[in-house]
Amino acid sequence: MNRVNSIRVESGAWICYDHPDFKGQQYILEHGEYPEFQRWNSHNDHMGSCKPVRMHGEHYRIELFEGCNFTGHCVDICDDCPFLQSRGFTNNCINSVRVYGDGAWVMYEEPNFRGRMYIVERRNYCSHNEWQAQNHNIQSIRRVVNYF
Repeated sequence: MNRVNSIRVESGAWICYDHPDFKGQQYILEHGEYPEFQRWNSHNDHMGSCKPVRMHGEHYRIELFEGCNFTGHCVDICDDCPFLQSRGFTNNCINSVRVYGDGAWVMYEEPNFRGRMYIVERRNYCSHNEWQAQNHNIQSIRRVVNYF
C-alpha cells in the first residue's frame, strides 16, 4: 500500500516517508486524526514507509551547529523555537546536530514550524545529509511530544 488518504494515530508519534526504505520527504504524525493528506503537510497521497519515533521520557535537549562535524557557532535548545534567528543564529545554516535527552525533534526549513520537515532522534548528526536534508536551511524547531 503506497497511497494513503486518511490516518488515525491512536498512540505515540510516527515518522512517515513518501518513499520505501525510510527515504524521501519526511512527515511527523502525532496523536490525532488526519482525514486527508494535506493535514500532515503532504503534497500528495504517497506514503512509502513509516516507523515509530523513539521516545524515552520528557527531557529534551539539542545542540545546533552552523558547521559540519560540530564546528562553528552553537546553540543549545531545550524547548520549541519558532524562529532560530531569535536564539542567536545569524543565518539559516544548520550543518550538524547533537540530540541529547529523551525526546525527538522536528526541524523545519521555514519559521513558525512550516515547510519541509526533518525528524531527528537521539544521536549525533555530523552533516545535514545524515537527516536526509537537501540543504542546510533550518529556521524553526519543535519537540515531538508523545501524547497517548
